[in-house]
Amino acid sequence: MTPTLLQQGLTLMLIGMGTVFVFLTVLVIAMFLMARIVARMPAKAVPGPLGGGSDEEVAAIAAAIRMHRQQQRTK
Repeated sequence: MTPTLLQQGLTLMLIGMGTVFVFLTVLVIAMFLMARIVARMPAKAVPGPLGGGSDEEVAAIAAAIRMHRQQQRTK
């Protein structure tokens, strides 16, 4: 017996939705495991433009931010 067009559509829909559901479930589990692994790693200071810097650089940046904020308040 040949399946009707409606049966084929429902079969295709169930296969597609099942595939998406399994993929999303695996993705959520993988992200959960990765978050636990990363949480166990010790934090390290990263040298470069986003991390570290000498005390003089930090002081200069803080002073520049303070001056900028004061100028914004006076406007």
